Amino acid sequence: MSSLSYSEGYAADLTAEHDRKNQQAIEEARQSGRINDEAAAYLSELYSDSMRWFREVFYFLGKCFGAPKAPVMRYDYATDSAIDEPIKVSDINPLSPYIVHHRLDADPMRNQFFTSGAGHKIDLAVSSIVTVIVGAQKSIDRALDKVTGKYYAAYVDEVANTVYRVISSHEREASARAVADKIRAKLNEKYISTPSETVLSIIGSGHEKIAVELVRALDKVPRPRMRLQDVWRVKCLFDLIPQARTFIERVCDMMPDRILSVRDNFYDMKNPRNYRDAKLIIDIGTNGRIVPMEIICQVRTFFEFERKTHGHYEISRKSENTKTRKNAVTSANIERKLADFMECGVKEYNLMICQCLEDLFDRVGWNILYSQGTDVSMFDGFPKPCKLYYPSRILDIIVDKLDNAIENEVFCIKNAPAKLTQAQESEIFHFMARFILVSAMPYFQHDWTVPSDTMAGKLFNFVMTEVQRYYKKSSK
Repeated sequence: MSSLSYSEGYAADLTAEHDRKNQQAIEEARQSGRINDEAAAYLSELYSDSMRWFREVFYFLGKCFGAPKAPVMRYDYATDSAIDEPIKVSDINPLSPYIVHHRLDADPMRNQFFTSGAGHKIDLAVSSIVTVIVGAQKSIDRALDKVTGKYYAAYVDEVANTVYRVISSHEREASARAVADKIRAKLNEKYISTPSETVLSIIGSGHEKIAVELVRALDKVPRPRMRLQDVWRVKCLFDLIPQARTFIERVCDMMPDRILSVRDNFYDMKNPRNYRDAKLIIDIGTNGRIVPMEIICQVRTFFEFERKTHGHYEISRKSENTKTRKNAVTSANIERKLADFMECGVKEYNLMICQCLEDLFDRVGWNILYSQGTDVSMFDGFPKPCKLYYPSRILDIIVDKLDNAIENEVFCIKNAPAKLTQAQESEIFHFMARFILVSAMPYFQHDWTVPSDTMAGKLFNFVMTEVQRYYKKSSK
C-alpha cells in the first residue's frame, strides 16, 4: 500500500468532519451579521455533503472524456505540478486536488500535426490529450471573503449604477446621483441582498411611476452569493484553442439544461490582466438545487505563463481588498506588468500556431490534388466550423484581400507536387487563413510579427494585421 493511501472509509470520514467545520463557520458568519440568511442558506448548500458533489464532478468528467488515459496523480498547488505518485480512486476526496489525462475523442485537430524525424520517427506536434486538474473544494474562509468583499463591492456598484440609470432616464441627473449615493452608503453599512426594499425605502414617495421599472431592473442584478461559482472547479489544458472550443460546444450539446453560463475570452484584449481563457459554469446540482461548477479551459502554452504570475496576482488581490489609494496604485501597476507578461504568452502560443501552419502547407496541397474528382477530403471539417468565432465581417474582409493578393501573386505555392490552378491555390490559402483565425490569439503590440521568411509566416502576419485593424476600428 502506498504511504499516501488511506484505510477504507477514511476519505468519507475526513470530508464529513470538514463539512461540519464549514457549516459551523457559515453559521458564525450569519450570527455575527457578516452575511444574511439567504447567503448562509446558499453557502450551506454548497458546503454540505461535499463527497456527494465531488462524485458529481467525477461523473461529469467521465461523461465528457471517458476513462483516464494515465494514472491519477495528486496535484500540488505550490508548484503547479503533479506529485509523482499514483493514487487510487477510493482515496480521492474533495480536500485534495488531483491531475489526470484524458483524450478528446471529438478533437478536430487529431492526427493533423506531426513532424518526421530521422529514421521515419514521427512526433506529434499537437495531441488530443487533455490535462485535467480537479481543484480541491474552495476554502470556506476564502468563499466568505469573496462574498462579503470583492463580490459584494461589485454588487453595490451595480445596484447604485442601476438606480442612477433608471432615475436619470425620468428625472434630473443630480437627483439620480444623490439617490444612488445614498443607496451606496446604505448598502455599505451592512450586508444587504434585497436591494429593491432598500432602494424604495430611500427614494420614498414621489417616485411611484418609476418604482416598477426600478424593481424589475434591480431584480436582474446578481446577488453577491450567486457570484460565487468556483467552490467546485476544474481546469482543462489543451494544445490549441479549437480543441478547447470543440470541448465547450460538445458540453453545451450534451447537457444544454445544465449550462449556467459560457464565456470565451481567447480573443479578449480588454481584460486588464490580458488573461486568455474560456469558462463554463455547469450546474451539478440535483432535485432542483443549483450547485455551480467552474470549468476553466486554457491552452498549455498560456498556462505555463500564468503559473509564473501567482505571487504577483496574490499581491494584486490583497491590494484590491484593502481600499487605499496606495494599494490601488500598487494593484494597477501589477495589473499592467501582468498584462505585459501575459502578452509574451500570447506571442509564444502564436509562434506555435505559425509552426503548425508550416507543417500543414504541403499536406493541404497534396490533399487537394489527391481529392480531385472524388469530393472526399481528409481535411473536410478541419478546422471544425466554430460558433465561438470572430464576426463574419472580419472573415469576409480577409478573404477579399487574400484573393487580390493571390491574383497579384503576392501569395503563391512554389513547391507544389504538380501545377496548381489559381482556384486551387485560393482553396489552400483560404483554408490556411481560416485555420489562423480559429487558432491564433490577437495581440496588443502592432509592431510585433512572426518571422516572415516562410509562406506560413507571411500569411500569418497578413491575417493578423487585418485582425488588429478590425479591433482598432471597433475600439473607437
